[in-house]
Amino acid sequence: QVQLVESGGGLAQAGGSLGLSCTASRKMFSFSGNHVAWYRQAPGKQREFVARITMSGTTDYAAFVEGRFTISRDNTKNTVFLQMNSLKPEDTGRYSCYAQVNGLTYWGQGTQVTVSL
Repeated sequence: QVQLVESGGGLAQAGGSLGLSCTASRKMFSFSGNHVAWYRQAPGKQREFVARITMSGTTDYAAFVEGRFTISRDNTKNTVFLQMNSLKPEDTGRYSCYAQVNGLTYWGQGTQVTVSL
């Protein structure tokens, strides 16, 4: 079992930055195939993929990120980060951490990000 806790959400102005953290209750990158991702859901919209980082450190991003976000990790702290720069109002939503660990999947509760003009 893995518990995921997100933090770092809040209010930002367009063009500003926010950093999110996802801390797990145990190691997430022990085996090949394990990965951690960020998803987001805006009001009235489907949840969508934002970014992912694998055990090997490979990252990939949704097209809408356009180089503005960076996903990274600190294995010693069982934490994955999402640094978001050049925020846009359309980045508003609830950002949730997702982990696939040893074939099982886990979700955090999410953290709200609100970007104003």
